[in-house]
Amino acid sequence: MKAKSFRGMRCSVAGALEAIGDRWAILVLRDLALGLSRYDELQASTGIPTTTLASRLKHLEAQGLVERVRYQARPPRDEYRLTGKGRGLWKVTTALREWGDQWDASGYGAAPLELVDRDTGRELRLALVDPQTGQAVPPARVRLRPGPAADDTIRALLGRLNPGDEP
Repeated sequence: MKAKSFRGMRCSVAGALEAIGDRWAILVLRDLALGLSRYDELQASTGIPTTTLASRLKHLEAQGLVERVRYQARPPRDEYRLTGKGRGLWKVTTALREWGDQWDASGYGAAPLELVDRDTGRELRLALVDPQTGQAVPPARVRLRPGPAADDTIRALLGRLNPGDEP
């Protein structure tokens, strides 16, 4: 059964999910971000069936997240690289990894991979940062407000979440 398309929904999360496609695609994006680039490497790392991998790579390429680059003419061989748009998803995979580590989603009792500062070796975590000050903002101070593309549905939802705020 084909999944329902999120195309046309007024939601950035839905749009991102539509661009990514599915959970296999997230693993492919993860591996490309880790430096794998060849079809056989991606297949071996994920265990994804070959027809599924081919389909996901075509989808990611069509969405502008991945580009295919010829590295050998005879026989023709291609590798896959993240585009700038695809590299921008590192925060998504990092957030999923951090959540998985916190709740032992892998079931192994410890983090299989750690993100560390190259200079200090200290572990790094994602944070919400004020772009003007560069300071991390604690979750308790975070609030949602309508963006430029907000419609009446979003404004009504935010009115329920933030009672007393100006509509």
